[in-house]
Amino acid sequence: MEIEVVKDSKLELEMIIHGENHSLCNVLRKYLMEDDDVEYAVYGIDHPLTGEPIMTIKTKRTKRPRDSLLRAAKRLKEEAAEFKESIGNI
Repeated sequence: MEIEVVKDSKLELEMIIHGENHSLCNVLRKYLMEDDDVEYAVYGIDHPLTGEPIMTIKTKRTKRPRDSLLRAAKRLKEEAAEFKESIGNI
């Protein structure tokens, strides 16, 4: 996976997530929207077969979108590890 930053301002981050699809982007968007610092988090894929996701994160006040993204990614990693452990016990 490669992330290409398209826009990085004080309150907004826009990036292309090369090699990914709805699976990762949808869960990241969900976790970002649960963050009180995030005004909105959206993504779009222009073409279902060849398009790559473009995600935009806009934060409130003086909060940095990169910090919110890191928190969401950390949460995803923790929950994925917990799920992996759970299925290992089946």
